[in-house]
Amino acid sequence: MVASIRGSSAVVGVGLTNFHGLPGMNHMEIMAQAVEKAIADAGIHKNEIDGIFSANFVELLTPLTIAEYFGLNPTFMDGTNTGGSVFVNSMQSAAAALHLGLCNVALICYGSNSATGKFTHPPAMRTVEDVYKPRNPISPYALAANRHMHEFGTTKEQLAEVAVSARQWAQLNPAATMRDPLTIEEVVNARMIVDPLGLLDCCLVSDGGAAMIMVRSDRAKDFPKPPVYMLGVGSRTDHNIISAMPDLTVTPAREAAAAAFAMAGVTPADIDVVELYDAFTINTILFLEDMGFCDKGEGGNFVSNGNIAPGGSLPVNTNGGGLSCVHPGMYGMFLMIEAVQQLRGECGDRQVKGAKLAACNGNGGFLASQVTAIFGTEETL
Repeated sequence: MVASIRGSSAVVGVGLTNFHGLPGMNHMEIMAQAVEKAIADAGIHKNEIDGIFSANFVELLTPLTIAEYFGLNPTFMDGTNTGGSVFVNSMQSAAAALHLGLCNVALICYGSNSATGKFTHPPAMRTVEDVYKPRNPISPYALAANRHMHEFGTTKEQLAEVAVSARQWAQLNPAATMRDPLTIEEVVNARMIVDPLGLLDCCLVSDGGAAMIMVRSDRAKDFPKPPVYMLGVGSRTDHNIISAMPDLTVTPAREAAAAAFAMAGVTPADIDVVELYDAFTINTILFLEDMGFCDKGEGGNFVSNGNIAPGGSLPVNTNGGGLSCVHPGMYGMFLMIEAVQQLRGECGDRQVKGAKLAACNGNGGFLASQVTAIFGTEETL
């Protein structure tokens, strides 16, 4: 039954704000900029929006706030918060709601002033483990990195390959925050944050907003830009706190990706571009393994020698990712929009030639919530 939503909806508009230079703006104002750009990209009026999908770390009733802010009267709303994976999860909810006729034009949106605003630790990230004084969210990811290094011989240099590859993509992206050259040695020798993760193994803290407009596929060609279709999606979790994670080297992305690929009817070998939630360098290695792009334990070797950098065999995090492009607290929307823009052929110097299929993986909490989505152009339907 779930497979029936394959190709049933499409992205017809996206919007991104600047990722820096937004001082004095609150999260709603930043989000509004992104929504305005997505509406313009789709060529619609805001009053056509009748589905709202959003969440953040600032407020509890996010969809209600958005409806009020924009003067909308939605027929369907979803504010489920799964952390950084929330917007890939929202895309799944939007696709289902559109398919069932619960709404006709779905808005997924986010805004954050994490860099210039007053940020407080999200209550959802406070756990019973706090008695041990972890430096969240970094400490849980450092545990996973240490375990992967112990079990499979992964090295700090291999972790650094992830950061360097992301930076090389960012150098091709005029919108990216960090575009200076970066070397393996600079990453390895950077100030230690939580062993083995140094400063350059960690994502940016950014301001930024992003928005996406989705409709049913029978309307998808009625808009100015080429539609990008949702072909498959899968969602899984197996823990919340890191001490409850069954295996620190295996994330729920294994099951989420398997479900998404099965729905889409494609395999990892078919994918042209991959966008992953790289809050930390270990994430990219774990997700590439769990999604089936390489065997478990082989992620360190897989990311080495420029394999995921520009010119490598598998383009990964082509905007520069959370490590070098943008990371405003919850990154999932940004990786989906990069996938859409790649499939629309809009990425300039970083464009992956002939890209038809893109895989995205959103990550929430401490490697806890994993949501994988497969997007494709019209010819992949």
